[in-house]
Order: sequence, then structure tokens, then C-alpha cells
Amino acid sequence: MYRIRFHGRGGQGMKTASRILGSAMFREGYRVQDAPRYGAERRGAPIFAYVRAAREPINERGVITRPDLIVVADDSLMSIPAAGVSQGTDARTVVLIASREPAQTWAHRLNLGGPTLVLPFTADVEDPLEMPYVGAAVAGAAARVLGIVPRDRLSQAVREELGEMSEEVVEANLRTALEAFDAMAAHEGIVTEGEEVGAQSYATPQWVESLFEEARISAPAIHAGLTSVEVRTGLWRTLRPVIDYDRCNRCWWVCSTFCPDSAINVNEDGRPEIDLDHCKGCMICVAKCPPHAIETIPEHEAREQEARKNDAGQPDAATEAGP
Repeated sequence: MYRIRFHGRGGQGMKTASRILGSAMFREGYRVQDAPRYGAERRGAPIFAYVRAAREPINERGVITRPDLIVVADDSLMSIPAAGVSQGTDARTVVLIASREPAQTWAHRLNLGGPTLVLPFTADVEDPLEMPYVGAAVAGAAARVLGIVPRDRLSQAVREELGEMSEEVVEANLRTALEAFDAMAAHEGIVTEGEEVGAQSYATPQWVESLFEEARISAPAIHAGLTSVEVRTGLWRTLRPVIDYDRCNRCWWVCSTFCPDSAINVNEDGRPEIDLDHCKGCMICVAKCPPHAIETIPEHEAREQEARKNDAGQPDAATEAGP
């Protein structure tokens, strides 16, 4: 089975590229899957599309994690880990990059172990998003390095997939695709079919053991040593969390764990207590409390309540909201 991934940015036609290549391989008698995978659906955002092709029924589903060919329409993606361009590569994976840099430069930069090819840019544009018909170009280049798609099949696929566009646009895409097809003649057939991945050959991941310090060591405990207890960061607060102990489940660990400043302590009875001198009012505890026992009130209202209850000789609501 052939497994191909196209990487590019929104607006560069990676979905179209996968459809063109998929249609061309289908016309050659292959069973084909081709589909795009979007993240943020906006122009310029990294996306990829993939194609599977085999003579036998295809039982794999989902994204391709072990590609035989990776085609990159925008070389700026190579330096973005989140784009996942090199994911799953090995010594036999062919990487084809549309770029002004020579193949030797990319092979040295990437050091992936497999063949690295370059489809040179011919258009004089600074922004890769403005590269004309780059989707058709990378589809044509991919067809040639696979070595199983004749030139006439590629032409038929371009016309079929772009048939709803004007004749002028179709001809421009066709011309671009064929030029890229011809430009990669020296590398025809360099891509080989990948082996079927069976359940028996599954290899478990090499897990990385992350050491965990005790919470007393790693937590930002404000009353621990080497901290500035006298810096009352609670003065920044504009909203105050108030605990309703009638609704509190005494689960003790949720609010105190998620507080980024360890400003919530739990007493021996399992009741959480807020250190208002150091609570900055981020309200993470309000969002995380499972029974919604922590409410939010404006700080100025809380101070007014405190003043009234202090005048009446009663405890304030922020510290004694429950029994």
C-alpha cells in the first residue's frame, strides 16, 4: 500500500492535491482513500491531506502515521513542530519539499535518514500563499516520484477534479501539474510501497518516565520557606471567591490543588479555607469546584459586607459562609 501525506497551509490547495493524486491512481486501477485533515479552518493555518492506494481492499482508517511519501507545499512548515510534517518518518520515507533551497540543504537540516527531494519554485513571489496553483504542482510531482501514474492519467485527473472551474483556470493548473511532473523525472519510482501493519507487529511506545516531586516541594506554597509572605498579592484582586460550606463536599483536593498560588488550604476537618491575603482572584477554584460551592462576588461588595458585619460584631461571609 502507498501512503502519502500532503502538508501545506489553508489556501494552498492540499485537499485538491490529494483529490488529483487519488483520482489519477484510481484511474490506474488502485483502490484509493483521499481526505483532508483540518485544524483551524482559516487561510494560512497548517493543514494536511492524505492518500492511501492499494491493489487490495484498504482496511486502514484515520490519518497516516507511517507515510511512504511526505509532500510539503510550504517549506516554512518544516520549523513548526505542531504541523507534524516529520511525524512517522523512517529511513525509507521520501520527503518532497517545494522550496527555493536545494535538496542538500534540506537533507542537512532535517537529517531524517530517508531521501529528501526538492520541487524548485519557478514563480517569483515572496509569499508562499500566493504561489500559483501550488496544489496542482505538488500533486504532479508526487505522481512522478511514485512512478505508477502515467502523464495522461494525471491530465485526466486534473480535468476531472477541477472541471467546475473555468477552462482558463483548468488549463493553468494542468500546465503547472505537468511541469512539476516533468521536473521530477530523475526521481521517478523512488517511493516504495509500505508494508501492511498488523496487530501482531504492533510495538508499544517507549514511554518517558517523568519524575514527580512531592507536592510540598514543587507546589507554590506561599507560607513555605523562601517565599515573600508579606507581599499581599490579594490586594490585586477585583473578584473574591466565597465558599458556601452548605454545598461544599469536603473533597479537599480539587480547589486546593488547582489554585496556582496555593492560597487555599484544607483544615483538619476537610474544610477549604481561602487565604485572602494572597488570593489574586483568578477564579480557577470557582471553575473547578465540582458542586459549585465557590461563588464569585465583586471585591468592593465583599469589603462592604465585611464592614457591615464587623460593625455588627459578626464574622464576614468570606471566612464563615457555612456553619
